[in-house]
Amino acid sequence: MGLIHTNICLSNPKHSDLHKMEVTALVDTGALHLCIPEHLKIQLQLEELEKREVTLASGEKKLCSYCGPIQVQFQNRSCFVGALVLGDTVLLGAIPMEDLDLIVHPSLLKVSVNPNSPNIPASVAM
Repeated sequence: MGLIHTNICLSNPKHSDLHKMEVTALVDTGALHLCIPEHLKIQLQLEELEKREVTLASGEKKLCSYCGPIQVQFQNRSCFVGALVLGDTVLLGAIPMEDLDLIVHPSLLKVSVNPNSPNIPASVAM
């Protein structure tokens, strides 16, 4: 299986005067959070909310900036999350994917909205 990438739009809901940024994100169902590079934090004028200790895939622990809120849009879906400022690429983890009700198709190397709920994202609240 190869790497899966998808296009998403990121914006700062506190600064509606700023343009949305369309970015290509690495899709990682093994990661939890949205991760963004420092330059996106600067461009979107995101505020650091706190520092978080995160465990990387290598097992290494690192202190990272956690900022937000950040709005994530994919096709007809939108959600608001916090983001870890980490790495050189945007990483779309499980929390925003679940919130957006997205499905990963590994054999097709793509992401789509849940076909069982094409118009309105579905969620479990129990």
